[in-house]
Amino acid sequence: MSDNNNNHASLIGGHAQYMKGAVEETIGNITGSQAWIDSGVHDKQEATDEMRAANHGPSDSSFISGTTEKKIGNMVGCEGMVHNGEEKEKKQ
Repeated sequence: MSDNNNNHASLIGGHAQYMKGAVEETIGNITGSQAWIDSGVHDKQEATDEMRAANHGPSDSSFISGTTEKKIGNMVGCEGMVHNGEEKEKKQ
């Protein structure tokens, strides 16, 4: 799991790491490189763990509006971000 200076989970960092892993895995699938595939799968799993931890503790997403979080979630294909964004919109 990635750590930042405050040693707490980051939704944004987790999503960035997940996207990196997805790109690595795609490169591996295209080139037939098992090392790239393995690296991508590993990064995606770590990112998923970090995002789960961020949902259960302090996170950096509180400064993002619900609408913005929902749009980012739709853009990167993350149902969790879309759901969180929708929940924030309901509270506004």
